[in-house]
Amino acid sequence: MLTPVTDPDGAPFWRYAAQGELRVQACADCGEPRFPPRPCCPHCQSFDSEWLRTSGQGRVWSWVVPHPPLLPDYAEQSPYNVVVVELAEHPRIRLVGNVVAEPGAPLGSLSPDRIRIGARVRFVYDERSGLPQWVLERP
Repeated sequence: MLTPVTDPDGAPFWRYAAQGELRVQACADCGEPRFPPRPCCPHCQSFDSEWLRTSGQGRVWSWVVPHPPLLPDYAEQSPYNVVVVELAEHPRIRLVGNVVAEPGAPLGSLSPDRIRIGARVRFVYDERSGLPQWVLERP
């Protein structure tokens, strides 16, 4: 099973996710949200940052079912979906993840024919894998 690899800039993202919160890094000077987390604001070059709590809501911007699985650690779990989710409050922020049938459900628990571009999703945290996941707002 894959587990998240953290670095000092991204560690708060994973810590908040484990608490059930979806937060994104933002510049403390100009307010511009950014993802992935990094030490310097690409807009104003400030090194001051803060972590903004989001609603955890978004929409499917893109998705795919990889065939064959691209990562060996995922082979046993295929087929599974990979989605790009655009956050409701910050549409320029897009996160990669998986849509599952319900919180804690395994990859592949949601039939790919249920996923649509634009489908509304909400953030959930999978304690087994340590990864953020998504569930459909209207199953």
